[in-house]
Amino acid sequence: MTKKLLLLVTLSITLFSCKNSEETSSNTTWIGGEIVNPLEDFVLFYQGDHIIDSIKLNKDNSFIYEAENLKAGLYSFSHKEFQVFYLEPKDSLMLRVNTIDFDESLSYTGKGAERNNFLIEMFLHNEAEIELMPQLYRLAPLEFEKALDSLKNIRLGIYNGYVIKHEPNTEFKEVAEASINYDYYSKKEIYITANNSKKEQENYIEIPESFYNYRKNVDFGSETLRSYFPYTRFLYRYFDNRALEENKENNFYNKNSFTHSYTKLKIIDSTITNTDLKNSMVRYIAGSYLLNCNSKENQTKMLALFQETNTNEKHIKKITEIAEASMKLTPGNEIPNLSIITAENTLKSIHGVINNPTVFYLWSGDSDKHHENIHYRVKELNSKFPEYDFIGINTDSNYNNWIHMVTKKGYNKGKEYQFEDISKAEKTLVIYSMNKTIIVDENAKIINGSANLFNKNIEGILLGYLNQ
Repeated sequence: MTKKLLLLVTLSITLFSCKNSEETSSNTTWIGGEIVNPLEDFVLFYQGDHIIDSIKLNKDNSFIYEAENLKAGLYSFSHKEFQVFYLEPKDSLMLRVNTIDFDESLSYTGKGAERNNFLIEMFLHNEAEIELMPQLYRLAPLEFEKALDSLKNIRLGIYNGYVIKHEPNTEFKEVAEASINYDYYSKKEIYITANNSKKEQENYIEIPESFYNYRKNVDFGSETLRSYFPYTRFLYRYFDNRALEENKENNFYNKNSFTHSYTKLKIIDSTITNTDLKNSMVRYIAGSYLLNCNSKENQTKMLALFQETNTNEKHIKKITEIAEASMKLTPGNEIPNLSIITAENTLKSIHGVINNPTVFYLWSGDSDKHHENIHYRVKELNSKFPEYDFIGINTDSNYNNWIHMVTKKGYNKGKEYQFEDISKAEKTLVIYSMNKTIIVDENAKIINGSANLFNKNIEGILLGYLNQ
């Protein structure tokens, strides 16, 4: 931390502590810090998925934020990347992070620092362990469990030392223990998934019942943990496996299939006891399914189940809007006739550029890697399927920047367009990913409204229409 920033925070806290007794009894909490090599001029603070505030950086890339009557619990901050921290009333937490090496450089000082330095240490332990997992997942169940227990014991030793030294309260102990336990529960769920995919192979070894004992320790309704990533990550993996078991699927499941998603949502509804956690999970699962579905019948069923299981009016409104827009992009419907800008800076309609079966793909200048990769993929596919026109639509809002990029990269200007109104296009075409691709026939009728040029099934989709 810079001396200037430390002096600012110390002075602020000292001044605060000198106020009258009525003021000093309030629950004012401070959080501040320094962003080294900032990528934008602000920091976002969250509680769960709700943005508390946006804090502008000072000229020296520091920031300071004061919160009144803040409740103890997990919060998070975002500056291009994202990290969780734990606050208690009257904390004066300072962080320092370098965006070049975000997680590894993150450190805390001030009141509350020891809690958050412990959490980031556990996070980094998990990141290092993830690199070891591919080779461990090849082990037999009991050998895998033994190896995993050895890794877990290292972290438990650090945790026990922390508890003896700092004597944390019960709520933070729940968070600290979750940062260890649910990481290992997740790894076991991944192992179960991988093992199930081998059922038809000679090297398959059935997992003994004792392997699943950890599931008895899972809290399916923790208010403290409901927005904590190690906990929610485990839950999603657990419910994937539960749906796999429920449907008696012998092969590796397809997370986007209707049967799997529908079953998973029903199991969550009957298992999760925390209303906010349940709402959040079923919103995510239903939304993910609807964004990738090509069947109006299945979309209707999924929406109905979602509306039965979610009690959050904002969630219901948002998912219903997505479902209604997605249903209009199912096969047989006309692609919405949005306005697009040509390379000559004139307007055309989407229908006006369709002369043959057409593949509409998206790209943005914000990601050089993505738009280079997708144009390379288009070149490959176009050579195999010359019957199709491949048309790129840019999702940025600056015409000059877009046309400069098209010219610089040598993209075919006759096959490149830009949305006139990107906000309208995002809602109408349900654009939540740059990999979204819409395939239409020569009459602008949708063949597939949620394809992906990088998926292995794309050539089968393209060939399937030509063989009709």
